[in-house]
Amino acid sequence: MEISDLITVESVIPDLRVTSKKQTLQELSKYASKITGQNEREVFDVLLERERLGTTGVGDGLAIPHGRLPNLKRIYGLFARLEKPVDFDSIDDCPVDLVFLLLAPEGSGADHLKALATISRLLRGSSFCQKLRGANNREAIFALLSQEPETDQALKAAS
Repeated sequence: MEISDLITVESVIPDLRVTSKKQTLQELSKYASKITGQNEREVFDVLLERERLGTTGVGDGLAIPHGRLPNLKRIYGLFARLEKPVDFDSIDDCPVDLVFLLLAPEGSGADHLKALATISRLLRGSSFCQKLRGANNREAIFALLSQEPETDQALKAAS
């Protein structure tokens, strides 16, 4: 599975203005509603329910909120770079400024997990996240996200 199977240029938000975890999820639900055609409140409720199970703030300024919705036909992704980091109850207690939202159909079991693994692999390198933080606009962010994954060593050599 490729990241470009999950997102488009339109599903990249380069400077989302939010001040809290809840507001981040609300704003992302609004955007996701437009992209997926799903009810904004249902998207928000699914994300909030998942957060109650445990934070999706995975550390290093990154969160991967996700959930399953009954009426989706495929998996959708949405990437946001926050204008200012917010407290996300992350596992490392650091604020979050990069968020990759993932929404999957209710019965998507293995595909949902594969998508989460793909996102995690792509975003686990701190040098890659620094490139995302430094990108100028949504097109540049999308280009970075949709490029072939590189190893950390290749990224270091290119820096």
